[in-house]
Amino acid sequence: MKSVSPRAGALAVCLLLSAAIAHADPADDYIASQMKAFRLPGLALAVVKDGKVIKAQGYGLANVARQTPVTPDTVLKIGSVSKQFIATGIMLLARDRRLAFDDPIGKYLQDSPASWSAITIRHLLTHTAGLVRESPAFDPNKDQSDAVVLKGAYPVALRFLPGEKWEYSNVGYYALAETIHRVTGQAWNDYLTDRIFKPAGMTTTFPTNSKQPIPNRAQGYTGNDNANAADEWLALRPSGAFLSTVLDLAKWDALLYTDMVLTESERGQMTTAVRLNNGSPYPYGFGWHVDTVGGQRRVWHGGGLPGFSAQFVRFPDAGVTIMLLANGDDVDTSSIANGLAALHYLPRSNTGK
Repeated sequence: MKSVSPRAGALAVCLLLSAAIAHADPADDYIASQMKAFRLPGLALAVVKDGKVIKAQGYGLANVARQTPVTPDTVLKIGSVSKQFIATGIMLLARDRRLAFDDPIGKYLQDSPASWSAITIRHLLTHTAGLVRESPAFDPNKDQSDAVVLKGAYPVALRFLPGEKWEYSNVGYYALAETIHRVTGQAWNDYLTDRIFKPAGMTTTFPTNSKQPIPNRAQGYTGNDNANAADEWLALRPSGAFLSTVLDLAKWDALLYTDMVLTESERGQMTTAVRLNNGSPYPYGFGWHVDTVGGQRRVWHGGGLPGFSAQFVRFPDAGVTIMLLANGDDVDTSSIANGLAALHYLPRSNTGK
């Protein structure tokens, strides 16, 4: 009799768990098929309609070795979905008149080089500053300050004049986080906890380097078939800062329909496409991609760290949000989230179906 490897057996259990759920809801059939296609160990999903959770489900395994199932309370890394929270922190400081979007970043990072003199906070928020994507000083296995990582990028030439074009930069969000720290005197993650997570009731959102015991935390998996356990980074990077659950993110989504944390005007500023120097728009706001798909306005951001992938996709005109967190990095969570929305949750007349 041919032996079955522990990994193969675990994946079989994972798929059986997904299949056992799949008969209950056609949306589950779709998720199960996508998990099989990407050999994904586990996935947590929340679907929100007009600020209320209408579906929250876990699929597969949070930890293959321990056979721990994913639930809506499973804690996973959200990667660059975190950028909206850094951007919100900056928005709140602008509301409090402690900074302005068109201030040069040198006003707050006094040690920044002359080559950065034309870079504004707005440029950093919208990835139009011309900064390199990653600092040469970043090391995932080192616990070092944001200031040290930033200084590693200071000697690197700008890739273009600020405002000339759009190019994704994690360094820009390091600069924003360090600005929050220097303006408030607080660690940026503490500031965001006080101003965003506590008011939102987000009790299962933590920095990725949190030292406190975190129940229900998932193991990440990596490789070209999500087969290997991912190493844990020591570094906390502001550009991909947080662990969370789909239910905590649903609480935040609900607040984005209210003025509790951000006013309607502030939400509008954050989700307006940036204007480049030549006057043309680029579909990115403050920590959010902003575009239209299938006739629906879409506000979204993805995220990825070794072993994890995430999508937070809002269709504000339809009042629909899809939050999807996975513990594998060899997966197209964007296509899964958008496909799920189009097939099962958006008005068919606007999806092109």
